[in-house]
Amino acid sequence: MTDTNNKTLLHSCQVPVRWGDMDAYGHVNNALYMRYLEEARVQFLADIGAAMDGNGIDPVVINVGCTFLRPVNYPATMIIKSFVGEIGRSSFMVHYELSTTDAPDILCSEGYSKVVWMDHSSGRSVPLPDQIRKNISA
Repeated sequence: MTDTNNKTLLHSCQVPVRWGDMDAYGHVNNALYMRYLEEARVQFLADIGAAMDGNGIDPVVINVGCTFLRPVNYPATMIIKSFVGEIGRSSFMVHYELSTTDAPDILCSEGYSKVVWMDHSSGRSVPLPDQIRKNISA
């Protein structure tokens, strides 16, 4: 499935907001969004067959960011959609759309990360494995 920005939706998940995710303003603390993106990314990478043991040739994140569009308050459940964007020799962009189950059509934030395949023994990037490239190019 492709959205209007030519990004391919490859994964969606839900993450419950915990009481401890709140800050002094009574909404989810901005730093917690990085955890939500991480959880979605780990699930997404597992779905496309990425090994993540840190001993061989595995994905690493070299860039991550988030734009906050509306506050989220406890109790809530986040919906995180992961889209594959630009695909390079050894990397690809993941774009995220976050909403809540009570307002699934209204974004509360948007995020991104750049995932690079790396040989942990050399510390250098390597070409995306053929199967990974196939799985994200579907």
